[in-house]
Amino acid sequence: LAPTGLAGFVLANGSMSSNQSGEGEIRKNIIEADLVDCMVALPGQLFYSTQIPACLWFLSRDKKNHQFRDRRRHILFIDARKLGRMVDRTHRELTDEDVARIANTYHAWRGGKEAGKYEDVSGFCKSATLEEIRKHGHVLTPGRYVGAEAQEDDGEPFEEKMQRLTAQLQQQTDEGRKLDVAIMANLKELGYGG
Repeated sequence: LAPTGLAGFVLANGSMSSNQSGEGEIRKNIIEADLVDCMVALPGQLFYSTQIPACLWFLSRDKKNHQFRDRRRHILFIDARKLGRMVDRTHRELTDEDVARIANTYHAWRGGKEAGKYEDVSGFCKSATLEEIRKHGHVLTPGRYVGAEAQEDDGEPFEEKMQRLTAQLQQQTDEGRKLDVAIMANLKELGYGG
């Protein structure tokens, strides 16, 4: 994923927004020096050594290297936290398609000739300007910039949906009460309960 001229490293998510121990000032200086090229938030449970989510930081000293488009004063944010599949109950892995989606998004944003045209995708990727990042206090959490995934409109008017969902909730609450009574009766038969 990291082409020549880029450095990449993985850090815990806290370093993207923490202001403890001078982290906020260090992050601000790295951003203001225009060194951050791309941030990729990874899902949790990818690593055997820790269950917490991590983030890939891609740094570039030359965002106008004439091989690609001029990316100065922009950072690409990719939120890949929803990608991957569980391989067992405690470990997740990114599929080849997931890795390709992340890589292709970055290459398109960077301006690679074979990568196609880059577009922001709600809930997945966003090219943010330095001004936007300043407004967010130099926080580099991708989820803050990519926003929520676009939800497909089901065509049901809001009022009708609320009435239907409220009725469904009431029905489930009534069923829950009946089950509570039945459970207590069974426990009483077994000699447990008052």
